[in-house]
Amino acid sequence: MTTAQARTLLAALTARELSATLPAGVSDFVGQIMGAARPLGVLFYGSGLRGGIDDDTLLDFYVIVERQSDWPRTPLARLGNAVLPPNVEYHEQIVGGRRMRAKVAILSLRQFRALTGFATLDTTIWARFSQPSRLVWARDAAAARALQCCVMRALVTAARWAALLGPQTAPRRAFWDALYRRTYGAELRVESGKRPTSLVDACPDWYEQALEPCWVLAGLHPSVDGNAISPGLSASQKQRAASQWGLRARFGRPLNIMRLIKAAYTFTGAARYVAWKLRRHSGIEIPITPFAEKHPLLAAPPVFWSLWRRGAFTRR
Repeated sequence: MTTAQARTLLAALTARELSATLPAGVSDFVGQIMGAARPLGVLFYGSGLRGGIDDDTLLDFYVIVERQSDWPRTPLARLGNAVLPPNVEYHEQIVGGRRMRAKVAILSLRQFRALTGFATLDTTIWARFSQPSRLVWARDAAAARALQCCVMRALVTAARWAALLGPQTAPRRAFWDALYRRTYGAELRVESGKRPTSLVDACPDWYEQALEPCWVLAGLHPSVDGNAISPGLSASQKQRAASQWGLRARFGRPLNIMRLIKAAYTFTGAARYVAWKLRRHSGIEIPITPFAEKHPLLAAPPVFWSLWRRGAFTRR
């Protein structure tokens, strides 16, 4: 497979997935969330896309903006998003007589490009967008193409890490399963150890079709033998990659805890939400005082120090 053929295949795969039919109510929900704002685009991903929407589903959206000022929020929130992206907001609306809820993350296009690249120490964005997603809304055709390019970039980054961290030779899904076990281990996640496998189970054709063209675009030279595929990497290449991944794994836990604390700046009820997330992720109980509920920003530094002393940043 040539590089041009690989790019054509991956472009077709991502275009088909991004434009696939949306679950009922999602477009209207996004329209209500956006209001008068006009970002570059809104992407839908996660468990609501994989498993369907019921009354208790919390949907996941990424709003991609050209400038931080393109999304309405306080100057402090814009600064926080520029320094430690993404900001996360909570939204709920009545759509067709049904209450719908969502977490909405905001990134600039520049941040989206950087965080889907191989050099980033942050695994969260490229790992999420190596999974199927939908483009719910785009400002214009140029914006849609820019977001598709970032999704393709995320897939290539993820597939490259899957080759570096996975087996020497195996069926295609074995590389993705190995990758998602590593990315889940590098983050604070509430899901069970079976969740990485379930990601591939939800859309096996996506992962089967994406792996080989992504490897070609990553500069690898895959070989196929029946149902098995090999990325053609040497033992020394995989050893260097293990060291590089170790840095990302050590970086992931404190980064995600800092994001949880920063979430206190972005949406109503943030103090209770952050305390719940920390308890679920780390097992550490953080009591929420009336002061913390009213002033989450001022309460954050002592909470951060308490988490540090109680071992929240120590990998187990």
